[in-house]
Amino acid sequence: MKTSRVSIAAAIAAGSVLVLSGTAFAHVGVQPVGEAPKGGYATINFKVPNERDNASTTQLEVNFPIDQPLTSVMPQDVPGWTVTVEKSKLDKPLTVHGKQINEAVTKVTWTGGKIEPGKFQQFPLSVGKLPESADQLVFKSIQTYDNGEVVRWIEEAKEGAAEPQSPAPVLKLTAPKGDDHHDGAKADEAKNADKDAAHGHDKAASENGSDTTARVLGIAGIVVGLGGVAFGIASRRRSA
Repeated sequence: MKTSRVSIAAAIAAGSVLVLSGTAFAHVGVQPVGEAPKGGYATINFKVPNERDNASTTQLEVNFPIDQPLTSVMPQDVPGWTVTVEKSKLDKPLTVHGKQINEAVTKVTWTGGKIEPGKFQQFPLSVGKLPESADQLVFKSIQTYDNGEVVRWIEEAKEGAAEPQSPAPVLKLTAPKGDDHHDGAKADEAKNADKDAAHGHDKAASENGSDTTARVLGIAGIVVGLGGVAFGIASRRRSA
């Protein structure tokens, strides 16, 4: 009897771990393809798994952060889905590539398709210009099922706290490559050193070449001179 109780307890514990793991991992997330550098442009994917056994996902709504507006958002076609991009006026216009921007994307919605139970779908976007003063972007999202259920992935994680039950997708931003001024200075110094070395090598080669040429010409002159002397002596002997 004791062994049976232990086995039942172990089975319940294992089942609880599986349930908790499913809750923790099976949520809407955003992933960069490559990198998402600050101040640049990137292609990102919203990965949407179907968490239900008896319903299909039929809509995804992604809300963009208003405090860090993105002026360029271009969706990639996803077969079977219709995408709608909504923009709103900015309280403070932005200047991008010398052009003033008065509105930014605030919401992107995919409808018309279906993510069946046990499957997932990715929704790609090209976005930019990514902010330079932020370390991440939070995209609060809403997932809708064909049975009318709506799941709101809008909770923001807090530092030091456990992951929320319905976390919002978060895109981590990285420092742009070559942003370290010290490394840049070292690279420039190395390039200049290489140029100086190459110049010195060319100069030395030129000087050596000139010196060699002068020596060859000098020897040739001596040979010609000796030939002239020999010819003169032979001529005198014939005359005598």
